[in-house]
Amino acid sequence: MNGKTILITGAGGYIGAEMVGVFLDGGYKVKALDRFFFGEETLAQHKKNENLTIIKDDTRDCNKSIFDGVYAVIDLAGLSNDPSADLDPSLTDKINRGGAVRIATMAKERGVKRYLFASSCSVYGYGGDNTLNEESPLAPVSLYAKAKIEAEEALYKLADDNFTVTLFRNATCYGLSKRMRFDLAVNLMTLHAHQKGRILIMGGGEQWRPFVHILDVARAYKLALEADKEVVQKQIFNVGSNEQNYQVSQLAKLVASQFKGVSIDFAQDDPDKRNYRVVFDKISDILSFQAENSVEGSITEIKNALEKGGVENSLDTVTVKYYKYLIDADKLLEKVKHKGKLF
Repeated sequence: MNGKTILITGAGGYIGAEMVGVFLDGGYKVKALDRFFFGEETLAQHKKNENLTIIKDDTRDCNKSIFDGVYAVIDLAGLSNDPSADLDPSLTDKINRGGAVRIATMAKERGVKRYLFASSCSVYGYGGDNTLNEESPLAPVSLYAKAKIEAEEALYKLADDNFTVTLFRNATCYGLSKRMRFDLAVNLMTLHAHQKGRILIMGGGEQWRPFVHILDVARAYKLALEADKEVVQKQIFNVGSNEQNYQVSQLAKLVASQFKGVSIDFAQDDPDKRNYRVVFDKISDILSFQAENSVEGSITEIKNALEKGGVENSLDTVTVKYYKYLIDADKLLEKVKHKGKLF
């Protein structure tokens, strides 16, 4: 038991809900900060753990006192995909860039030793047929990716001898989570195969994507946190594995192979311009990271969970739809309130 305290922002989200458990199991004390739009139930299984402190707050205005006694910050907070980021460009900048810089700056001021930031392989955007590593040119095609790049650049400058900054470009995630998402390729295709017997491919299907299981993401961050600071200071790591680069059409075939009678159809429109095939040699060589989970295994896992009722599709499993619902509900409540009160 190492007893070190870490702060995880975005702890109630898709990755965070599982990462909290990984670090608690590793003997860490965890402060879990989130707005908990999707409910504190995402961490329900850990609530009786005396090493967990739940903080319902926002990265844009939380108090500096949350950093007291904290050794490291793992910053997962933010609007989590392209459609969500497009809802309000100004808000995306304030949260995905401004929130990250604010958290890192306050952490540094309060004596936190390490800061780990969750960026994304989406920063590579339109990479063509090239294989891309951490030094490859960035070609973002979305507001979400551009905000990640701006955050990376600002955070990199905060690093010094007393404050270790490490940046992670996560591949597209998949896998079961207590805060399940069905707006990610592997999860969504599996859901549609189960529910509709049909998988719809956008963008032609030849575009490349790298994939990684959320538990492997958590392991990668843990490896970096426990590495000597000289090894990870001001380093950028792609998080994933070379073997899990797939063309979208290949991914669809993997999903369809586990169901009977599933068709694969192509959308007439071609809106998906992202295309990036990513190399993960650096994280393997420096941190000895190897993915322990596979796309095929996770398809089976999600398929079984859907069939047994262990997970289900609902409004809050599609991030952008849920945010739109909350925004519309808030507008409606403001209209019907009388003297500031609903009842």
